[in-house]
Amino acid sequence: MAATPVWSVDPRTGKQRAQVTVEAGPREVDEAVRAAHATRAALADRTARTAFLRAAADLLDGAVARVVETADAETALGPARLTGELARTTGQLRAFADAVEDGGYLDIRIDRADPSLTPPRPELRRYKVPLGVVAVYAASNFPLAFSVPGGDTASALAAGCPVVVKAHPDHPATSELCGALLRQAAAAAGLPADVVSVVHGFDAGLELIRHPLVASAGFTGSLRGGRALFDAAAARPVPIPFHGELGSLNPVVVTPAAAAERAEEIGAGLAASVTLGVGQFCVKPGLVLVPEGAAGDRIAEALAKALGETGPGVLLDHRMRENFLAGVAERAALPGVDAPVAPGAGGEHTVGAGYLSVPAERLLAGGAYGLLLEECFGPVTVVVRYADQGEAGAVLDLLAGNLSATLQLSADEAAGAPGPAAELIARVTALAGRIVVNGWPTGVAVAPAQHHGGPYPAATSHSTSVGATAIERWLRPVAYQSVPDPLLPPELREANPLGLPRRVTGAPDAAVQPAG
Repeated sequence: MAATPVWSVDPRTGKQRAQVTVEAGPREVDEAVRAAHATRAALADRTARTAFLRAAADLLDGAVARVVETADAETALGPARLTGELARTTGQLRAFADAVEDGGYLDIRIDRADPSLTPPRPELRRYKVPLGVVAVYAASNFPLAFSVPGGDTASALAAGCPVVVKAHPDHPATSELCGALLRQAAAAAGLPADVVSVVHGFDAGLELIRHPLVASAGFTGSLRGGRALFDAAAARPVPIPFHGELGSLNPVVVTPAAAAERAEEIGAGLAASVTLGVGQFCVKPGLVLVPEGAAGDRIAEALAKALGETGPGVLLDHRMRENFLAGVAERAALPGVDAPVAPGAGGEHTVGAGYLSVPAERLLAGGAYGLLLEECFGPVTVVVRYADQGEAGAVLDLLAGNLSATLQLSADEAAGAPGPAAELIARVTALAGRIVVNGWPTGVAVAPAQHHGGPYPAATSHSTSVGATAIERWLRPVAYQSVPDPLLPPELREANPLGLPRRVTGAPDAAVQPAG
């Protein structure tokens, strides 16, 4: 049987640009995974890993014009957005190189033997080791930062795990280009190129999650696709960790006091957040609770004005466009749902931004209105008008897990004045992995304190996919009890020959000087 071709498609026209490669069959997936597995010993060298990650960042930065041009041709995201995304991508690679060099991610802990305790404590030494080959499933909406050279790949490589990436079909040429640059960087650092490889095709993704040498997986995409892979990972003879980001509604609550204080600012800010990237951000605010009354009406008017001034945009592919048009039409057809600015087709290949509005009492009726509580990918949000705090809280109680939740508060509420703010913070903390106050959730900073995840279905684990602690997904702890020093891994030996940070019987090791 002939291999299935993989085409690069222009989303601005729907036409094929060029054949990039062919889909990988079972044999090609097996070869890629086995080749990756064979590089584990070489990748264990922390110095080489650090050099590799930095070389990858440098090569990507050096190819910025070619990478951005290729990605724009396949995604229509625009040079400005993609140039920024590439900077984010290379920044992630360098940040993980710094983390590897520092060594704190190993979480080294030593407990001295103490026979006087009850029960007696033996000598214990603990650190973390890489899991093995990681399967990364690239995202559609971030062809760089959450795809072949993105955060899952960077954090897994930093942990010492080889990576096989299942490229997203929306940007195969970009995936091949970035994969080639990563492999070139590996060779420059003295590592086998097979520490990273790229495969294409839906069936290849299934083969990958089932391969016995794949030790973990990272996924960013839809609830349906992610759940299928999550279930496959759990159904293996030896189940593996599956770190999936499956979608999020990202609720926003506007208090009456905030609406009275700055309605126009909130309406305009909401429109900008909803339409950023043509509404294709995983943290797009998809459900907004706005109080009834004149101040809430002003928010709606400002939102409508800003959305009306937003031109049509191109989604990542025509399948997504069709899903968006069908999704907004089905929601708008529900009794009591209005479309003050109707989202829909903006042209043959584009979509227009808009919003739907529904009274909270309708949403609380349940039934078909549950559709409004599901993510609709694209430039649309649902404004829920609520009568009082009790009604707003009842709507929040309907929600599943989310990546983010946003509160728009008045200046006095934000300063701690009596009111609903504290209760709202507690409510949304139970719903989301990141809480935003008087800002907007779009834009996820890459920082040590960041958390990009949340209760299911936002994510399938409690780990973050953004920030330094993303490396923890690909590691497991091992404790060594009463093991003679010469037989210990170098990271755990008494002399600390690698100069790594560690805690000894609960306190920082005084022999190791903090960096800087």
